[in-house]
Amino acid sequence: MSSTSTQPQALWLDPFRPLAASEQAQLCLAGLTVRTVSTIEELRHQLHQASWLVIGLGSGLELLDDIVSMMKSMGRLLPVICRVERRSLEIAVAAMQHGACHVVAADQWSAREWQAALASPQREAIQPRQTTPAPRAAAAPAPRSVVYVDPVSRNLLALAQRVAQANVTVLLEGPTGSGKEVLARVLHESSACASGPFIGLNCAAMPEQMIEDMLFGHEKGAFTGALKEHKGLFEQAHGGTLFLDEITEMPAHLQAKLLRVLQERSLVRLGGERLIELDLRVIAATNKDLREAIALREFREDLYFRISTFKLRVPPLAERPGDILPLAGRVLARHAGQGFSINAQAQAQLLAYPWPGNVRELENVVQRAMVLCTDHSITPAHLMFDDMVQAYDSPTPSAPKVEQARLLAPADWTSAALQAQPVDLAPQGYGLQAAVKGNEHQLIMAAIETTESRNEAAKKLGISPRTLRYKMAKLRGFSPALASLT
Repeated sequence: MSSTSTQPQALWLDPFRPLAASEQAQLCLAGLTVRTVSTIEELRHQLHQASWLVIGLGSGLELLDDIVSMMKSMGRLLPVICRVERRSLEIAVAAMQHGACHVVAADQWSAREWQAALASPQREAIQPRQTTPAPRAAAAPAPRSVVYVDPVSRNLLALAQRVAQANVTVLLEGPTGSGKEVLARVLHESSACASGPFIGLNCAAMPEQMIEDMLFGHEKGAFTGALKEHKGLFEQAHGGTLFLDEITEMPAHLQAKLLRVLQERSLVRLGGERLIELDLRVIAATNKDLREAIALREFREDLYFRISTFKLRVPPLAERPGDILPLAGRVLARHAGQGFSINAQAQAQLLAYPWPGNVRELENVVQRAMVLCTDHSITPAHLMFDDMVQAYDSPTPSAPKVEQARLLAPADWTSAALQAQPVDLAPQGYGLQAAVKGNEHQLIMAAIETTESRNEAAKKLGISPRTLRYKMAKLRGFSPALASLT
């Protein structure tokens, strides 16, 4: 007992592989006592109780960057050992550059290797990155909250950091939820104006009559209720970056005024006469085809050429599959209350899914799986996709086999059809899943009973009609009675 108490204490965070008791015993024999943590927040609370950190990196450096940044903010710099897959030599080298004092293979448990890791220089690996900042002319590191693991994403990141060095207006194109605002922050934090503010406005989220005042500001007395002067977002972003998301939703008369401000780099507030000079970078983003919007006279062609000095396309998540699992691991590290892992079959399904909702949908799917998972190991049975019938209620060894669910046809959306046969939602062995399905069935039935169409029922339930069809298909697969209906 006394020898164990004098061993180095380490906090162990690995969102990809839980630490087995036998492995923990091998580490103890090598001279290292570990305590597992599940989230960065939990690690933060226990940081002062350890002398080492051990981190599982998966296929990216984002977790390491987040933890090093957190330690610097706390003024507590512990030596970090990173566990990396043997085939990921690039990750191992980069981990040393990003603050790790030693790297070991993920399947390495020999006492000699871990003793060598503990003998590594403990603090020099992190300190130089803190005391020797990179010169401003060089590209600054990407924000700590981003994941750029796939080669497509890495190329985009490298190009964005290069574009950031030039003071040009940038247009970001990409589908909703793909991470355009994240890339906008990369551009800001990699530029000479990184120390300035980053101000964002979603042009689709503001009433038309308020956008002009939000952007350009007003003088005192400019209109009824203008009791004092107001600096618009252009002025607030002076010395930094102004990000205009969904710019195609900007009203036509404001597009003309925006064009003038971008050309002259100055503005006049509403109700004012004084010309205000501006020094800022403007980044615009859209999920629409601007060429088509121009053809439909929804967007000014001259404004398009003004904001698209350099265009960057943010690809959908399906086109950068290398980011999928690191993003899922990030969600687990941030939100899991206890240690969660994703097994190989579930990882394969995550990689195979087309992700029409992109990163936002991935975050939702992983968080749903964490709710449904009871043993902290996420399997295909826990994955609920909005656009794909997935048997998250697939049978366990103790449960009867359930036939694969199918989507319901429009004719099936009648309360009479649903009530034709009693539904047994609690076969022996289903436990929590049966209870969840029972509640879902009751809510869906009540919504259909009190509405005239499936669209109204979906709206009442707070879900899309597609999701409602999906849930009813799963209930039919669960119940032989429903499965027999046509």
